[in-house]
Amino acid sequence: MPTSPPSSTVPPLAPRLSSAWRDFLADRELPAALVGGLGSPLNLVMPDQLVRNAEAFAAVHRWLRLRGALYFAHKANRSTALVRRIAATGFGVDVASVGELQHALGAGVPGARIMATGPKGEDFLWLSGAVGAVVNADSVDELERLGTLIRRHRLPPVRVMIRLSGFAPVGVAVLSRPSRFGVPVDQLDGALESLDRYRRELVLHGLAFHLDTTGLEEKALAVEGCLLAMAQCQARGHAPAAIDIGGGFGVAYLDQPEQWHSYARALNDSVLGRRTPITWAGYGYGLKAERGAVRGTLGVYPSHRDKAGPAYLEALLEHHGPRLRRPLSTVLLESLVELHVEPGRALLDQVGLTLVSVREVRDGPDGSLLVGLDANRHDVSAEEHGVLVDPLLLPAGGVRTGQPVSAYLLGNLCLENDLITRRAVHLPAPPRPGDLLAFANTGGYFMDFAATDALMQHRAATVAVRAAGSGWRWCLDADYWPTEGEEQ
Repeated sequence: MPTSPPSSTVPPLAPRLSSAWRDFLADRELPAALVGGLGSPLNLVMPDQLVRNAEAFAAVHRWLRLRGALYFAHKANRSTALVRRIAATGFGVDVASVGELQHALGAGVPGARIMATGPKGEDFLWLSGAVGAVVNADSVDELERLGTLIRRHRLPPVRVMIRLSGFAPVGVAVLSRPSRFGVPVDQLDGALESLDRYRRELVLHGLAFHLDTTGLEEKALAVEGCLLAMAQCQARGHAPAAIDIGGGFGVAYLDQPEQWHSYARALNDSVLGRRTPITWAGYGYGLKAERGAVRGTLGVYPSHRDKAGPAYLEALLEHHGPRLRRPLSTVLLESLVELHVEPGRALLDQVGLTLVSVREVRDGPDGSLLVGLDANRHDVSAEEHGVLVDPLLLPAGGVRTGQPVSAYLLGNLCLENDLITRRAVHLPAPPRPGDLLAFANTGGYFMDFAATDALMQHRAATVAVRAAGSGWRWCLDADYWPTEGEEQ
């Protein structure tokens, strides 16, 4: 243990935490007992919160009098409990591999409520067609291969979405960034020709897009582009009924928005050398100092958002299209077009939390505090996704007093780059071996998206938890079934 831990000089980035998780963590014995029995790291999920989030998205549809479907993006979390919980509702699942498709089917999700997206081999295409899933096609080649398979194996007609990209309206200063996914909108005729060749095998259910952005203008441009392209499809004798706008609705990870601005200013000063460094080896997250000024672009996820999740969806649908100049929801309603959404991290907001035990605490060569954890950067990958949030300290034995400290969190791999945080985090008191750190809101991409068995280190187990009276009930992820005591 360091003799005198350095006081915290880094601005805090306190996580936003639901009241349910606060109540869970207030029971200090249960988290410690779970980690003691199942190991560190340990992933926790609340399946009921997933359904509450889905209902909040569905409420936006009802408010704007729109019809459509919601699909849980499976790639964001591989939990069996979460997929089984979705299976017990009327919502669907978006799968991006044959393994995810098999998992969803095995969890009880009907094929008709599954959307198959992402790159697809012949096995993925065949099974999607065989179970009646909607196939979201990225290319003309994919449509051709799917049509050939359906014809060869004499399967029932398959509903398909054509994913489009490259939306660029004339006279409007809004650009759509290049995407590896989708048929360029100016090449839609080629995709429709494929559908013409496979009229008995493929049924055009609608159009779609996938944008790696939360920019309202860019998404509005894509929604409007799909609406305008529908007329092109109808002129060829097809009857598309829906638009799938994917995900990208965002999550607000921080509890106090002003902390985000304070941290950004401190990072700038750190890069310029005007204050005590707050990152490992001067790491700048895309920023660097040149001639006394900060250059570059801050390459992190904006952990504070004024509008996220369902609120962002509502804002998008109330946004005016650049050409039609009316709210997108109005145009969808008047066109009798269904709206499909595939929220990833937004649907998992406050669904997951990861517990990690502290292995060692020591001084660094520059006097900084180094905290070694029983986890690695793949187990808790928020930083890999550019999300900067402090963990919560759960002292062994209860409350611990002391001055706040800043510390770097080190992983358990024998690699120099195994840093769970490349920045110093703010902790309310000096940690000790045996303490727990709770990483909030890890359900969307952060708990198992990048997890590996590198160096034969322990890989996180997953536990499903739910409130039960004045206490909590839990079970292993694989043992969860939505048949007893769940909220309706």
